[in-house]
Amino acid sequence: MSAKWEKKGTNDGELTFEISVDKVKEGLDQAFNKNKKNITVPGFRKGKVSRQVFNEMYGEEALYQDALNILLPEAYSEAIKETGIEPVAQPEVNIDSLEKDQPWVLKANVTVKPDVELGDYKGIVVEKPNTRVYQKDVDAKIEDMRKNQAELVLKEDKAAENGDTVVIDFDGYVDGKQFDGGQATNYSLELGSKSFIPGFEDQLVGHKAGEDVDVKVTFPEDYQAKELASKEATFKTKIHEVKEKQMPELDDEFAKDVDEDVDSLEELKAKIKDQLKDQKKAEGETQVEDEAIKGAVANATVKEIPQAMIDEDVQRQMDQYLASMQQQGINAEMYFQLTGTKPEDLKKQFAEGADERVKTNLVLEAIVKDANIVPSQEEIDQQVKDLAAQYGMKEEAVRGALTEDMLKHDISIQNAVKLITDNAKQEPKSKINK
Repeated sequence: MSAKWEKKGTNDGELTFEISVDKVKEGLDQAFNKNKKNITVPGFRKGKVSRQVFNEMYGEEALYQDALNILLPEAYSEAIKETGIEPVAQPEVNIDSLEKDQPWVLKANVTVKPDVELGDYKGIVVEKPNTRVYQKDVDAKIEDMRKNQAELVLKEDKAAENGDTVVIDFDGYVDGKQFDGGQATNYSLELGSKSFIPGFEDQLVGHKAGEDVDVKVTFPEDYQAKELASKEATFKTKIHEVKEKQMPELDDEFAKDVDEDVDSLEELKAKIKDQLKDQKKAEGETQVEDEAIKGAVANATVKEIPQAMIDEDVQRQMDQYLASMQQQGINAEMYFQLTGTKPEDLKKQFAEGADERVKTNLVLEAIVKDANIVPSQEEIDQQVKDLAAQYGMKEEAVRGALTEDMLKHDISIQNAVKLITDNAKQEPKSKINK
């Protein structure tokens, strides 16, 4: 096959390619066989007309469009391989020549991946993460566990404080009239949780059970119920109960209650310390990886990213996010209804940073080529095993869903990240800032 690529702009060009005479003949045969069952010719049963008679009556040119539709995908794919270009969007294909008994010639306007000029990607200087676990970290974790084990007990004739829970009835009024959704009975509200309109919880602090309080607030400008936005409201509120959290004693019994694998508070503290060490180590590795990749990307130059690549990234991010919602039993329609948003809002959300995500991927792909990273068969097999275990699928199903090229691409990118990270130079923050 003869194919030629001529660059016309930064990321655009013209791909000229041919479909051989033999291939054209095969395409015309397929097009005729596809259409003959619908052809009615006097003297022939429907679908039984011969090719010769068809050509005499309609001309072979009547099959050209269907034949081209059949032949084009394979011909375009082969032209891409021959020229080595990497299209990032659907091409605009134009016919140059469809002469009888001659190769068909086509021209396609194609947008391709931009060129990447790599800078240094080895020896990137990153901040050395602090993975030390302090006693205050252990104490804070244990305090959170105590709070989770806390019980609510009634405060007898004592005023409510932040952190207490009040059981209330409330009835909301705007301009002297009740409004929908502004009423509730026996509602439990933790003061200081900021779960109500700003100012509501603060006005219940200092009051006791049995008291009536007129809570006056102003709805925020961006309140979801537009008819209430910026409006002043009064909530007639009755306090039935005030409860405070009663924390468990910090002793061996508490330790055994929260973790059946330990027998004492000291054992619990030691276990938590080990867990925090593992957590900080993992966070530190992620920090180094992120900073090293950012450094490699900052050192690289990409003149212009095609809009098609940015649009594709945004759509992929949206699809992945909505798929994760679907796994939780929330389909796209339900998600937008629950959040009060539209697809355009989600698109706008993921559009932020899309250009940097695309550039990062382009740089990593360029590093794969520059470092000649080629995944081994063992790595591919292990990737299949890992994905099968992660998603509860059979390995055959994973191989059916992902092509060998897709697996190789993902592994190559992972190895490029590892190459950058392993060669990064970790320095103390004080030394970097000098």
